[in-house]
Amino acid sequence: MIKVGLIGFGFMGRMHFDNYTRLMAEGAPVQLKAICDVLIEELKDGKAIGNIATNQELYNLDPFNLYTSIEDMIANEDLDMIDITLPTGLHADITIRMLEKGYHVMCEKPIARTAEDAWRMVATAERTGKKLMIGQCLRFWPAYEYAKACIEDGRYGKPLGGSFFRGSGLPAEWFLDGSKSGGCLLDMHIHDTDMVHWLFGVPDKVSTMARNVIPGSAYDIVSTHYVYDSGLVLNAQADWTLRGDFGFEMNYRLNFEGGNLIFADNKVKVNPNEEPSFIAELSDDMGYYFEIRSFIDSLANDKPITVCTPESAARTLDIIEAEQKSADAGGAFISL
Repeated sequence: MIKVGLIGFGFMGRMHFDNYTRLMAEGAPVQLKAICDVLIEELKDGKAIGNIATNQELYNLDPFNLYTSIEDMIANEDLDMIDITLPTGLHADITIRMLEKGYHVMCEKPIARTAEDAWRMVATAERTGKKLMIGQCLRFWPAYEYAKACIEDGRYGKPLGGSFFRGSGLPAEWFLDGSKSGGCLLDMHIHDTDMVHWLFGVPDKVSTMARNVIPGSAYDIVSTHYVYDSGLVLNAQADWTLRGDFGFEMNYRLNFEGGNLIFADNKVKVNPNEEPSFIAELSDDMGYYFEIRSFIDSLANDKPITVCTPESAARTLDIIEAEQKSADAGGAFISL
């Protein structure tokens, strides 16, 4: 049985909580034992706001041990794994500390505020022999897994190009301090940068146009071209200034020699060149469920992390930092 301590109970902490309670109900070898947040007393009775609804608005945390101090939690609990869903700037040091204390760690995306910190996390996991996985959830999201399968088995031939988009209204207030969150580029756009990396490999160079709309929030609107020697034509855009009733949207278009895929409105439409189109049959479950289930399975059965290694997540942050440099230089090409 994998005993878990969850650090952070905002929107993403609740999303992880929902999936631990589901996995426990399904009989998975996991037990959420404790929850730690400096604001736990007020958070347990308050709502959390995010792009995707959590299962509940208010949570009954009576069955769990609650802490406001990480040190108190680990001193009083017998835990195997720590799940970190804290603001980005706290990821590296807490992850490293937990790995060094002998815990396996699941850490939310982005892996860290800087690539330098990300690679420190990677090195610590290697040195301690503890498993570390970063919650780049799209790698486990059925619609994106389908795209990965089409690329890997070549069912529609070679990929020629594509585009990715992610947009929403303004995030929670702390995200609008660009020095802490890295802005839309690091918090939102990194999902699609990670998809470009996961699906097609590290690009040879990037060119990013971006602009700031909200004072102090870093870049709020981002558009990146990813350049490959193979000639792939790829672009990803993100915008978290879409107000009014826009809500949240994520989509992609991928073009292959023998067809194309369109992901929109939570459906993947497949358009083969010479056959009728169809809607792919995919699980309705979100990537959060599959990523946590995968990590628990790797711990329970001593399997290596394969889908989202910490090295791969750190490399995605390398790409993001190249995009930042490009945006700062007005869209100049930056090599990786």
